[in-house]
Amino acid sequence: MPRLTFERELASLRESVVRMGTVVEAQIEASLDALRRRDGASAEKVRSQDQYLNELFKQIREQIFMVIATQQPVARDLRRLMGIQYIATELERMGDYAVRIARMTKTLVGLPDKPLRAEFGLMGDLSIGQVHDILEALIDENEAHAREVAGRDNEIDRLYHRVFDELITEMGTGKPDPDGALRAVTLLLVAHNLERIADRVTNVAEDIVFLETGQVVELG
Repeated sequence: MPRLTFERELASLRESVVRMGTVVEAQIEASLDALRRRDGASAEKVRSQDQYLNELFKQIREQIFMVIATQQPVARDLRRLMGIQYIATELERMGDYAVRIARMTKTLVGLPDKPLRAEFGLMGDLSIGQVHDILEALIDENEAHAREVAGRDNEIDRLYHRVFDELITEMGTGKPDPDGALRAVTLLLVAHNLERIADRVTNVAEDIVFLETGQVVELG
């Protein structure tokens, strides 16, 4: 009976982490939509919904502590619980990056409107796709899929470095323009947060490998 109880608790925790990941994916998508449309109200909504994500993370953490305290898990069980804890932590941080993008959007709304560089749309689509697919790997307990998703990080890094170089060059040419400089710095921060989301996806992929095999690997 204790073993059956533990497996039920573990299944419940995995479901909670997937639900948390679904919220994170929606938050990232909403923050990027607000950025594209220069929609300050939608950006503020992303910020206000972060509390719900934080509450989900808190519940998962407390449930893990309760399972450890009441179920006396053996070594393999502890590995599975810690793997879930690590994944929840990475998802919570991705949610923080979505909030930061929303905050940067509110700054951009107050500046003169200029078209976004194509790299932002590409990075956004890649980030959302990575988050979606790493959740699929978690649901399917698919280590190979997790490794494949992590391998896409190089493309986002390439786009980030391209947009970084272009914005730095833009700030260093032409006459002084305080609004233009603030816009460039703000967009650099947006790009940085998108790049960090992809890095966290790689961390989740490593956690899935740990969860399924017990191996500690570096996929970055």
